[in-house]
Amino acid sequence: MTSVGIVGASGFTGAELLRLCAQHPHLDVRLATGDTQAGSRVADVYPSLAGGYADLAFEKYDPDACDGLDLVFLGLPHGASQDVVPELGSRVGRIVDLAADFRLRDPALYPRWYGDEHAHPELLADFAYGLPELFRDRIAGAARVAAPGCYVTTAVLALAPLLRAGLVEPTGIVVDAASGVSGAGRPPKPTTAFCTVDENFTAYGLLDHRHTPEIEQGLGDVAGTDVQVLFTPHLAPMNRGILATCYARPTDAAAGVTTPDLLTLLRETWAGEPFVVVTDGSPSTKATAGSNSVHVTAMADERTGWVVALAALDNLVKGASGQAVQCANLMLGLPEATGLPVVGTWP
Repeated sequence: MTSVGIVGASGFTGAELLRLCAQHPHLDVRLATGDTQAGSRVADVYPSLAGGYADLAFEKYDPDACDGLDLVFLGLPHGASQDVVPELGSRVGRIVDLAADFRLRDPALYPRWYGDEHAHPELLADFAYGLPELFRDRIAGAARVAAPGCYVTTAVLALAPLLRAGLVEPTGIVVDAASGVSGAGRPPKPTTAFCTVDENFTAYGLLDHRHTPEIEQGLGDVAGTDVQVLFTPHLAPMNRGILATCYARPTDAAAGVTTPDLLTLLRETWAGEPFVVVTDGSPSTKATAGSNSVHVTAMADERTGWVVALAALDNLVKGASGQAVQCANLMLGLPEATGLPVVGTWP
């Protein structure tokens, strides 16, 4: 068994990691930290986890408690991992960070999009970018992985096949995405209170959302050139899920491309991928709830000349904790789908 610690386990992504690890045949959670819930039993904070963690309690973070662990997941708020990794790195075998602290390769992007200089830019190159469907070879056997966020995963997997095939222009791409409220985290906020989100639908982070450069970086790696994206996130009155609708202009080489052509491309690109489902119809968040799968489609609009690509996923599973476990499987040399659900829950 692989000994596992989850640093920052009391939030929603941490709870989802605990759920997935409880069903994983090779991951044994030995430590779950959560400073705000220290001393509380996991089963008391999250009764849904009682069957897997009858006695485990949240602890305050202490790097000494991590000594010798085979694998540590970091489920901390942005900025906190930068302080933890330098000391933790020599104590544990492998690290998967779920925050944005080590996702961007260019340290100059952090003050522009996150408001602060990166505390340890020398460590950025140590982290493989954890989107297995596109960068599997970099993740396999890596000691440090930065798992991408939910918005980024949705948009990149929707658009990557089109850019790689040279069918759409790398500039002028528009990504509109809607997320469930769990994406804002567990701590209560005025913007995520029930009376705010119920019967409401709002856009936020207009023109400067911090995931924009990460989307551009991921798509740029696939396209082999700089990519420009206008990204607008929305908050939807649901617990889980993300739906991204992406608009791009076809290249001259794509003149006459049809919707069946695009669907054929998607099926060829994602053939054999255990967690990508290509659908003729519109993907839905409900269809992916509880699973590590992403549902994708694409269509060509002859009237306007635009290409539209859509993707849906569960922001807590494939958009966060499930993807982290998928990366951990690769890092540990396990079959990639081990312990991960490929089908969602319904109704």
